[in-house]
Parts: sequence; C-alpha cells; structure tokens
Amino acid sequence: MALFPVISNFQYDFVLQLVAVDSENTMDEVAAAAAYHSVGRRVAPQPGKVVRVRRQGGEAFYPRHVKLCDTDIRAMESLEFIFCDT
Repeated sequence: MALFPVISNFQYDFVLQLVAVDSENTMDEVAAAAAYHSVGRRVAPQPGKVVRVRRQGGEAFYPRHVKLCDTDIRAMESLEFIFCDT
C-alpha cells in the first residue's frame, strides 16, 4: 500500500486536479476519489451513471475491479474520468 498521485481530468470539469490514491485501490475506488473533488462542486451529479477510468486520450476503459498497482499507469499520469451507463 502506497500513496500514488494521479492527475484527474474529470468529464465536464474545467480543472485538472492532483488526486492522491492508494496503489491497492481498484479503478472504482480511484474514480470515487476523483469524483469527490469534482462532482457536486463543478460537475453536476449524474445519478444512475458510473464513472469509468481511462488513460488520457485513450479509447479503452480499465476494468472496474482491477487494482491500480496491476495496471501500467504511472505516478502523475493524467487519467480521464467519464460518466458511463455501466
């Protein structure tokens, strides 16, 4: 378990944010940490939607259950957080 900084580029937010997560967090937990800093502040909540994570400029989302430490994401990398139906 280690603190792991990522840059949050949250959908509909105009601010990029540095978010400290844990290397053992799942992608759902990373998304929740990023949402905490954007949703309800500068981004309207979207009930019924889930927030998915992908690399900045990428097309494929990381699986929701995969742990951060099991991905190829590097510290200080910019990640996109996108509202999705599932």
